[in-house]
Amino acid sequence: MPPEAACDYVKMLFFTKTLTGRGFIQAPRQPRTRSKPMSSVQSWRERLYIIIFHTDTPAGRRFDTALLLVILASLAVVMLDSIDGIKGQHASLLAGFEWAFTLVFAIEYIVRLYCSPRPLRYAFSFFGLIDLLAILPGILALLYPDAQYLLIIRVIRMLRVFRVLKLSPYLRQANFLLTALRGSRQKIIVFFACICIMVTVFGTLMYVIEGPGNGYTSIPRGIYWAVVTLTTVGFGDITPKTPLGQAVATLVMITGYSIIAVPTGIFTAELASAMREETLQHACPTCNKANHEPQAAFCSRCGNPLFKREAAAPESTTAT
Repeated sequence: MPPEAACDYVKMLFFTKTLTGRGFIQAPRQPRTRSKPMSSVQSWRERLYIIIFHTDTPAGRRFDTALLLVILASLAVVMLDSIDGIKGQHASLLAGFEWAFTLVFAIEYIVRLYCSPRPLRYAFSFFGLIDLLAILPGILALLYPDAQYLLIIRVIRMLRVFRVLKLSPYLRQANFLLTALRGSRQKIIVFFACICIMVTVFGTLMYVIEGPGNGYTSIPRGIYWAVVTLTTVGFGDITPKTPLGQAVATLVMITGYSIIAVPTGIFTAELASAMREETLQHACPTCNKANHEPQAAFCSRCGNPLFKREAAAPESTTAT
């Protein structure tokens, strides 16, 4: 193709694209692909999923509100069934209500498994296990009548009220508590181990000093007394009678007052650290500490620099 013809061809293409973009010439339409019609079963399943698992729709909010009312009614029935006077007069009525609520929760659980995209994931999730535990006590009551009082576990299902009332930000604040618990886990475990050693020593000592005649019939009994005394509860069912035993009891009480605030201080310090908004998220290359003060240049644990110093660029010298 000669150069003049090539130039005219390029100009024609440019002019055609310009007119097409401005709407003077319609671009060729792409062939439409027909989507497969959705089956009625699939659409009904998706509709159930939106109603049951989504609270941002009017239907989902009405479903969760009705579910919370049913949970409250079932809890009221369980509490009334534990009162002898009411149970004696309305035993059959309360039993009928309990079975009706159990049937409703069983149907709800089956429907959740049916419409969930991942049934196993829902079944082993937190709310899935709670929904299952809300049904099992009613079934176990057929074998063990006292198991019906385990239906009170349905109160945990009231956690759904945070989703219905748009209180999710309050649940996010629980991350601060979880972070503080993880940060203070090792310190609290060490403190708990020390407490276990102390109560074992004090319980054994009181068993040797007081003996079975004063109520310390065994070492576990003495450990029980040491725990009650060290935590400043003091039931008074076991008391030392000898002067030496009373001196040891005084030492245990003073020790309990001294160390009772230790785990609270550990947890409070970690909680305050977790609630700081601005923290430097950079692992120390020496000790691997993850969090540091804002604009920190050195690690607060080991003192080594957090960042490598960049070599200064050589200054350019001009010959005079």
